[in-house]
Amino acid sequence: MQILTDLSSERAVLSGLIKYKDIYFDICDILNEASFTDKSNQVWYKCFKTILEREQKIDLPNIFSVARELKLDYILEKSSEMEHLNALFKTHVEETNIRKFAAKIRKLQITRLLRDQLDGVQDQLLSVTGNESVNTIVGMAENAVIDFTSLINDIDENPRPLGQDIEEHVEFLAANPVDQIGISIGLPRWEQAIGSIRPGTVNVMGMRPKVGKSTVAINGGLFTSANNIPTLLLDTEMTKEDQQARILACLSEVNINDIERGKFANSFKENKVKTAANKIAKLPFYFKSIAGTSFEDQIAIMRRWLLKEVGLNEDNTAKPCLIIYDYLKLMDGKDLNQSVQEYQAIGFIMTALHNFAVRYKVPILSFVQLNRDGIEKEDTSAAAQSDRIIWLCSNFSICKFKSDEEIAQDGIENGNRKLIPIVCRHGEGLPSKCYINLHMKGYISKVIEGKTNFELYKIKHDGFESTEPDTTEPVKFADV
Repeated sequence: MQILTDLSSERAVLSGLIKYKDIYFDICDILNEASFTDKSNQVWYKCFKTILEREQKIDLPNIFSVARELKLDYILEKSSEMEHLNALFKTHVEETNIRKFAAKIRKLQITRLLRDQLDGVQDQLLSVTGNESVNTIVGMAENAVIDFTSLINDIDENPRPLGQDIEEHVEFLAANPVDQIGISIGLPRWEQAIGSIRPGTVNVMGMRPKVGKSTVAINGGLFTSANNIPTLLLDTEMTKEDQQARILACLSEVNINDIERGKFANSFKENKVKTAANKIAKLPFYFKSIAGTSFEDQIAIMRRWLLKEVGLNEDNTAKPCLIIYDYLKLMDGKDLNQSVQEYQAIGFIMTALHNFAVRYKVPILSFVQLNRDGIEKEDTSAAAQSDRIIWLCSNFSICKFKSDEEIAQDGIENGNRKLIPIVCRHGEGLPSKCYINLHMKGYISKVIEGKTNFELYKIKHDGFESTEPDTTEPVKFADV
């Protein structure tokens, strides 16, 4: 017995197409041949679709001609099929009801697809040994549902003219001006150069060890969450306690060593630390240590956070948020087997991260460790496994120690690190040999963006002062 089907609705839609040919363009976005469960109805829909897309009338001569053209004329040899076709011509249906019938059979098709998708999980579940993590087991079902969502999107998303709805889009942009696309992590010069941290992008910073990946991550997360944007920090190295000490130091400006050792009690520092803790407790800033977990588990963690803490829009994209991924590397042997090279495994991880960002329109800020070439070189080759990362990131920047000569040239007060946008697919980038000054204060886990070296040169030699806002002062979180 056929289940999840409504033959009456299928016949009503086909009869409606015969009587009201313009109705086709009201329902073609939700229907396809597989939406019909009856084999005959599938054939007739395919014939009707071809006729209507040619802007012809559905009548017997056109049906016979198209059926022969599509090599479906075998159906014309069966008397029962001709009786069925004649019945479609005689069936009366109101034009206003056709869309409702089309929606109904589409929902039934979606349900059939979901049932088949979940059936495919059964063998996976039966292979569970009990040695897997809970995230891995739950992820089997979650992946099936997500893959199913992609399947539905693939069916519904047909190519559209690039100019479709463009005038309405222009009107919307004009009526809703914004100062910045995407979100900010408190580095305005860098964000202008890369074109901002946009939804659906992976933004990558490369650094050598001990340059300050965690400091940039904690400062960025503090800034975005202080603006009431849910932020998730996934950390491959540090614990929750490590990051709590850093965020307390960043906000209170009390030495991180004093915080970790409790050397702030019974002094003026105690009030500063407790005030900072009270403010941090109210922030939508989430943390998860992912050390030792497989990348599949990490994707499941991100997905679950979006669903439970952020929320989705009607189109299943995420509401405004930020994911900080510190940092891009292989976690354990599960991410690498004998038949896959390390650069390929990194490529698979980057591809999955990119697909996740695009699917949910989530901005991701990720870090990657520079290889030894990153000590001297300032191009994409400095990134470990660079090709696979550069292909899919929206932008790639290098953050490194400034040389003694650069510190002397810029002035010691203008920072000890430099940030260089290398690849900027949405932004204007920076001129050659230009970099953004960063002042990294490790003892309080704070990073401060300064002027570019070009701006400092103009001030020093031409007496020209930039009209851009001065970002050499620390980002203020007093209103958190």
